[in-house]
Amino acid sequence: AERQGYRNGVRPRTLYTRVGPVTLQVPQTRDGSFSPELFKRYQRSEQAFVLALMEMVVQGVSTRKVTEVTEALCGASFAKSTVSA
Repeated sequence: AERQGYRNGVRPRTLYTRVGPVTLQVPQTRDGSFSPELFKRYQRSEQAFVLALMEMVVQGVSTRKVTEVTEALCGASFAKSTVSA
C-alpha cells in the first residue's frame, strides 16, 4: 500500500474575530490538497470557529480542554470565562 497525503508542516492563516485577528496554524500537505473542515477555503470570519467552540462546550468538553484546543490552533490562550460565556 502506497502512502498518500504526506504532511508538510503548517502555514499561518489569519481569521478575523470580534476581538481582533487570530493567526491559526493550519496543517498542510505536499500536494496542497488539505483543507480544514473548521472553515471554508477562503473564509476569513470567525463564525465556524465560534460554532466549533460552542459545540465542544455543549458536548461536555471541559473548558480546560477547549482552552488547550484554542491554544494549539491559535497559539494564544483564552480565559475560562471567555470560553464558557
